[in-house]
Amino acid sequence: MNARIFVGDTRFDAIAANDRGVAYGDGLFETMRAHRGDVPWWDAHWARLRSGAERLQIELPQASMVRREAVDLLAGDDAILKLIVTRGSGGRGYAPDMDAPATWIVSKHPLPPDSPDSGIAVRWCETRLSVQPRLAGIKHCNRLEQVLARAEWNDPTAIEPYAVEGLMRSAEGDVVCATAANLFVLREGRWLTPPVDRCGVAGICRAWVMGATGAAERRLDVTEVETADAVFLCNAVRGILPVAKLGGRAWPLHPQVVALRDRLAEAHPGFAA
Repeated sequence: MNARIFVGDTRFDAIAANDRGVAYGDGLFETMRAHRGDVPWWDAHWARLRSGAERLQIELPQASMVRREAVDLLAGDDAILKLIVTRGSGGRGYAPDMDAPATWIVSKHPLPPDSPDSGIAVRWCETRLSVQPRLAGIKHCNRLEQVLARAEWNDPTAIEPYAVEGLMRSAEGDVVCATAANLFVLREGRWLTPPVDRCGVAGICRAWVMGATGAAERRLDVTEVETADAVFLCNAVRGILPVAKLGGRAWPLHPQVVALRDRLAEAHPGFAA
């Protein structure tokens, strides 16, 4: 079995029917790229998980136990590791049981296919992200907005069926991210990325890129993205994804993006060619 389920320190065969993660999305998750059975960015992922748990007032399981189970499950492989932590079971209704032990699940998944070196095509999504500062930045389990956005181009008759990712705006119209990645644009010689103080996820790879490039946070509109000198997406599973096409705009592979991908491969061996 490629998943292990625990409530507190006790292993179970299934998730409880009244688990609040299932009922309400009351939980958090991390999706990590493992290299040879270990997770190079484990500490960063756990720090974000801990920050989210503090925000939601969920008591995390012991970090040492989670990592031990994760490494055992990975069995030395290159893979994707997913960790879900929910508030656990708490009866019917929205009021949480603050004393319930958390449910946590580690699961192992195949690596995604490699993206073309020349870059990917993206499109604009019609689905907007709600503005909710209390949930902004954390990776909570309710991702229905992203699900709806990603479903927009499952139809082969869609306007842009070639797109492999979609860019999302907030309900107020500013550009925030892709459905499953953060966004960076190069303008006037400087890298910029949208802030995640009102919606969006503070990505682990995003944090690395900001440190590596000195990128600044700035609210961006559609025109500023479409007229940028270079655009890329990033996340902790696929690394840096250069954007080659967005609507009628096409970008050649920018040398700064090539250099940044090389630096990422040095920082995380899972992204080495």
